[in-house]
Amino acid sequence: MLLRHAIGHVLRRLRLEQGKTLRQLAIASRVSLPYLSEIERGRKEASSEILATVCRVLDITLGDLLDDVSRELALGEVAVLEMTSLSEIGGGVLSIDNRDVYLMAA
Repeated sequence: MLLRHAIGHVLRRLRLEQGKTLRQLAIASRVSLPYLSEIERGRKEASSEILATVCRVLDITLGDLLDDVSRELALGEVAVLEMTSLSEIGGGVLSIDNRDVYLMAA
């Protein structure tokens, strides 16, 4: 998992947990809606200034965001290791949804 994907995933999760729409977050943080959408989807890398502004609107610290991102990346590494191990024994991945991995034996 790339860093920008983990950052985007965490930002989207935090925004949704707070019941904010993407439009509300964009207006409050003064970041264009399309750009913020691209950040959440992991297609664009946000500058530290943009991240700090978005964090302020979400009422979290940049450190809190980075802690969550670190955990997200660690979970992604575990999923990759599990998928590699399963492919070695003939298993397969049915789907990955959020943090849940559904496995199916071959």
